[in-house]
Amino acid sequence: MTDIPLTAREVRLLGYQSGPLKAEHFEVIETPVPSPGLGQVLVRNRWFRISISTRLMAEAGAVTVKGIPFPPLKPGDTLADGAIGEVVQVGPGTSLEVGNLVLHPLGWREYALVPATQCKLIEGPNVDPAAWLGHGWTAYAALVGGIQVRSGDTVFVSSGAGAIGSMAGQIARLLGATRIIGSTSSAEKARWMQQELGYDAVVTRDGAPICEQLTEAAPDGIDVIVDMVGGDQLAAALEISRHGARCVLLGAVSAELNPSNATLRAPVELDTFQLILRGVTIRGFSADEHAPELFDAWIGQAATWQREGRIHLSRTMCKGLGAAPLALEQACAGHLKGVVMAELESC
Repeated sequence: MTDIPLTAREVRLLGYQSGPLKAEHFEVIETPVPSPGLGQVLVRNRWFRISISTRLMAEAGAVTVKGIPFPPLKPGDTLADGAIGEVVQVGPGTSLEVGNLVLHPLGWREYALVPATQCKLIEGPNVDPAAWLGHGWTAYAALVGGIQVRSGDTVFVSSGAGAIGSMAGQIARLLGATRIIGSTSSAEKARWMQQELGYDAVVTRDGAPICEQLTEAAPDGIDVIVDMVGGDQLAAALEISRHGARCVLLGAVSAELNPSNATLRAPVELDTFQLILRGVTIRGFSADEHAPELFDAWIGQAATWQREGRIHLSRTMCKGLGAAPLALEQACAGHLKGVVMAELESC
């Protein structure tokens, strides 16, 4: 049986207004470890996800913004994100048992008191945290349930080195696409995307105008657009989209990581007449809302692709709770690749 300490650490928002998110905006504090009540379990966290959406959650005006997809953070609040941990104590009224490994939404702390209804049991002796906490399932659901990739497609993935993009390009290839193009912030990331993820071409923000680069990379046009950025990248991709092209919108990093302040607004000018003439489909998509049933399918498919050596679950791992705020700062600055996670020292 795991010894349960009297106190444990968690990360709280110290204070933040707008602009770049820094590690100094957070503090690691010691807090009493609670006991589970009716329908609750106490979980010792092993890994948790670090998401750039935290910047939008922490924005000073987030609490007043309607439609924000994440709960806003106020000074003194403990951060939260997807986590994997071991059940160490159970309250009455739950079927979970001590020793169960579960997926739940309360990361950024060593011990989490979680309603059992918010826990998903992870079965089997081995678990790859990048499969469960990464956004491979978001990309998979978007490409299988949101739109359909067809054999021979040319696919463009914006923010191709990120948590979703690093998976979307690989999954599109496995589903039959023949040419995969991505975008990223630097030549260094572009090389990594081509060498590690199999992208055929990569356009960069520090190069020539995106429209010029994209036209050169896809001279015959684009069939599928997987967009996490918005702005000029989305406009450029739609400008050279082919007849019957399908576009799925999964995020808007241009708004979330706006240099001055994070926002829910990502305006872009599009020639809608041309989109009508070419029969282009554009769909906003949330895997959690539109296709939660595909999560289990993703876990099974990812395990098969991993056994066959056909997919690389990209990740950046930091060690320890204390390293997580700096990892968040670096992720928001665009310096990290794949899904960003923290592994706790007690693992």
